[in-house]
Amino acid sequence: MTNAKIAQFTAPGIKDNAAQDTISVLDDRMVALIDLQLTLKHIHWNVVGPNFIGVHEMLDPQVEAVREMTDTIAERIATLGGVPVGTPQSIVERRSWDDYAIGKGLVTDHLAALDKVYTGVNKDHRKAIETLGELDPVSEDMITGQLAQLEQFQWFVRAHIESASGELSN
Repeated sequence: MTNAKIAQFTAPGIKDNAAQDTISVLDDRMVALIDLQLTLKHIHWNVVGPNFIGVHEMLDPQVEAVREMTDTIAERIATLGGVPVGTPQSIVERRSWDDYAIGKGLVTDHLAALDKVYTGVNKDHRKAIETLGELDPVSEDMITGQLAQLEQFQWFVRAHIESASGELSN
């Protein structure tokens, strides 16, 4: 793995093996968030149709928040003695999902696809929280805070594709 621990230290009070496992979990989350921020910007540039401007303007604050989350995770990896690697090729090599498939597209198409992206990211953040609870409460807390914001962003997206009866159009 390209983010192998190279420092001869970790945060005081955390065992080396717990730090390594935490770094691995955080690396996975960092990759997902880098991919998410690029996907959000891609949608921002390529969304068309009714409600275009509202969706276009909704996405930029999400991009900025996800960038901040990514930075926080990368800094935590470094704090634990790891090396955060965010180069484009390394991200593609380490992700386990397919690339976002829609180019220029209608608001409803993009938001239905984005809902699925958020579902994957949020489910994996929840799994990370469970794992981190056994390893590092600081990282667990960090990811928990991020999940609250990511779930809110998904709610914003779903508000655009939800029917009056509460069903999603995806």
